[in-house]
Amino acid sequence: MSAQQVTEVRAAAKWVRITPRKARLVVEHIRGRTVPEARTMLAFTERAAAREIDKLLRSAVANAEANHDLIGDDLVVKTVYVDEGPTMKRWRARARGRAVRIRKRTCHITLTLAPASTATVTRAPELPAEEKPKRAPRRKAAPKSKTEAKPKAEASEKKSAAAKKPAARKRAPAKKTEEKES
Repeated sequence: MSAQQVTEVRAAAKWVRITPRKARLVVEHIRGRTVPEARTMLAFTERAAAREIDKLLRSAVANAEANHDLIGDDLVVKTVYVDEGPTMKRWRARARGRAVRIRKRTCHITLTLAPASTATVTRAPELPAEEKPKRAPRRKAAPKSKTEAKPKAEASEKKSAAAKKPAARKRAPAKKTEEKES
């Protein structure tokens, strides 16, 4: 096969012991990037999933170079996605003889590389700095005390209601009675 006929090279890592949600966070960073950019992004990402995805990316590049005579640095990450794999269920002992289920999730990561000339990547366009949405306006500061939040009429009603209640009686300490000596 020549490089003209091959449109994309695919590699998959199955049963990876990382939760799919955590792996998807890393995968989003490399989608649509060239292989050198993607390797750099993964090298500086501190998440554990980055190491597994980096291994997969290196494997896909090696497949492209060995099997299809493509140059690894000229490839682009066309698609990359993470599917949920089987979940291993384990039990953990808890207090009073109870048990809690622990879910050890796995995932399947699939990566597709394509030559830069033929790759059309669907990626959300980034907005220029002046067009980025601004932060939501801040709320008004909360009142400092509860009485400031309510109208003065309500506050005075509460005070008068509290004044009408009888004060709680405090009990005197129990007196010891002395027995008369005869």
